[in-house]
Amino acid sequence: MAEFSPSPAVMEVDGMKSNSGNQIAQRFSIKVLQLLKSAQMQHGLRHGDYTRYRRYCTARLRRLYKSLKLTHGRGKFTRRAITESTVTEVRFLHLLLYTAERAWSHAMEKRQLPDGPNARQRIYLIGRLRKAVKWATLFSQLCAIKGDSRTSLEAEAYASYMKGNLLFEQDQNWDIALMNFKSARAVYEELGKYGDLENQVLCRERVEELEPSIRYCLHKIGESNLQTSEFLHIGEMEGPALDLFKAKLEAVMAEARSQQAASLTELSWLGHRFPISNAKTRVAIIKAQDLEKDLHGPLADSMPAEKRLIMFDKVFAAYHDARSCIRNDLVSAGSTENMKDDLNGLDKAVNALLGQRTIERNQLLVSVAKSKLNKRRDEKNEKVTKPEELVRLYDLLLQVYYLV
Repeated sequence: MAEFSPSPAVMEVDGMKSNSGNQIAQRFSIKVLQLLKSAQMQHGLRHGDYTRYRRYCTARLRRLYKSLKLTHGRGKFTRRAITESTVTEVRFLHLLLYTAERAWSHAMEKRQLPDGPNARQRIYLIGRLRKAVKWATLFSQLCAIKGDSRTSLEAEAYASYMKGNLLFEQDQNWDIALMNFKSARAVYEELGKYGDLENQVLCRERVEELEPSIRYCLHKIGESNLQTSEFLHIGEMEGPALDLFKAKLEAVMAEARSQQAASLTELSWLGHRFPISNAKTRVAIIKAQDLEKDLHGPLADSMPAEKRLIMFDKVFAAYHDARSCIRNDLVSAGSTENMKDDLNGLDKAVNALLGQRTIERNQLLVSVAKSKLNKRRDEKNEKVTKPEELVRLYDLLLQVYYLV
């Protein structure tokens, strides 16, 4: 893996000397947000790969320890503390920053497990976030002493952001989490007014990324009348700072669907009504219906094709979950004929809905392919459609038509 080399601007050190030649206390300068964003985008987080980013942080720390001759020796491990007197150059501050990043990325890696973290993994996740807070706080404290005013401010905002993340994941002390997120936002709003254009853009992006977490905290402490459905639109935003929020959002939506499931007692299809007795089946169908509202809503035409395809995949997953629950109920129904008839009818209805959405998805694929049929490769090197590929898509579309 290629080593990330900070730009000279990131490594800048403010050093002054008096007339007598004695050096005055050094003030180090680190563009914290710019440094981290560059490392994150180059090493995995552009695609949400926290494992790759954690490994990069580990490799980066190994190189820093070696170059600073701060290795821990052989035998029993004894961590060498980094204190005010230790920090004689900017790389010591980088050590603290990347140690916090490694702990944070490890926690986020656990958060992204396919079925979510179990109880044991969640304890570990919280522990890693605590470590991230510990190192971010030490980084902030030493930057206040050894860094220039801008570095100190950025480090303080970074520490506040990490503290907010920990409380956010713990589902407690929402008022303190809100205070930390607001503190970080205030710093980035102020820093976004100054510096070069790249820095201003990064600060504005971070402010936007923090906004959903702030609104969620307000919602939890009862100071916001934001409806649960409105969080879906906030969750469409992108950025590593939003990944914890999105995990929390999914939990909120699952809870809301469970509450709605009580009112969904039957599914209507072609004039027939099929009773739904299983709560899990109800939740899966409600999830699919919620996604279908966005697919067929007023903003559907302006939605990018890639995003619509992702939503179709989520609809398919929800309907497959529903069918899985129905089939499990059929196995346990035994010889109860009336119950079997209802379940078989419900299964056919869900399967028909699944077929209709498959047709719509294939129609979308055909329209995307047709738009690229006569195009040449553009500056993005976009793949063009070959005629035989379009024929294959039409064949798939016809196959689904015959099955439905």
